[in-house]
Parts: sequence; structure tokens; C-alpha cells
Amino acid sequence: MVTQITEGVKVSVLTDYQEEYSSPQQSHFVYTYKITIENKGNSTIKLLRRHWYIYDSNSYIREVEGEGVVGKTPILEPGESHQYVSGCNLKTNIGKMKGHYIMERIYDGKTFEVVIPEFTLVVPYLSN
Repeated sequence: MVTQITEGVKVSVLTDYQEEYSSPQQSHFVYTYKITIENKGNSTIKLLRRHWYIYDSNSYIREVEGEGVVGKTPILEPGESHQYVSGCNLKTNIGKMKGHYIMERIYDGKTFEVVIPEFTLVVPYLSN
């Protein structure tokens, strides 16, 4: 698990290779990632947008951005957390992702960027 705190917001990531949905002989590798976002600050915040960079080991980079996460724009009071699971597919058995969220402080409408720490996507037999 990788974790990073930015401006009082803790983002933790746990990854999993989805063997049953992957087809290595066809260069199709599926991964899921579970994200936990914790508001460690003193203000209520709202997640507005996400921006991802997805890399495979062939130097191919995809950029994904949009509103919210898995169709939601959660509001987190101090001490609250939000968890979701999403996924991606790669053409290689090793890759990585990183990115950021755009959050808003509810009391003053100020937006700020929260880092999503870089994490690797690896087929388990390669990490032994």
C-alpha cells in the first residue's frame, strides 16, 4: 500500500491483479485499485475532479481526467473517509499510475490539488 498526505488529505492505494479477466497471451492485463481518501484536516472538503496518468512498460502513457470518482463527488467532514474501487487495463504486465484530485474547501470555495501517490501495477509472479 502506498500513502501520501497533501494539505491534510490522506490518499492510500492498494492494488490487485485480476487474473480471471486478463489474457497475457493477448497482451491484456487487468488491475484494480482501491483508494481510500481521508480528511485529516479541520475543514469540510468536496472532491471535484480527478486526473490520472497511466503508464505501461512499453512507454505508452494514457491521461484520464473528469468529474468526481466512479460517478461521485464525495463531501468529507473532518475525520471522515471515502473509499472506492476502480480499475484499468494495460498491454504489459508491469505499469504504474499517478495523478491528483481537485478538492474544494466548502467554507471558502477555495480549490486545491491533492496528490495521488504513484503506485505500480504488477503481475504477482513478476514480483517474487
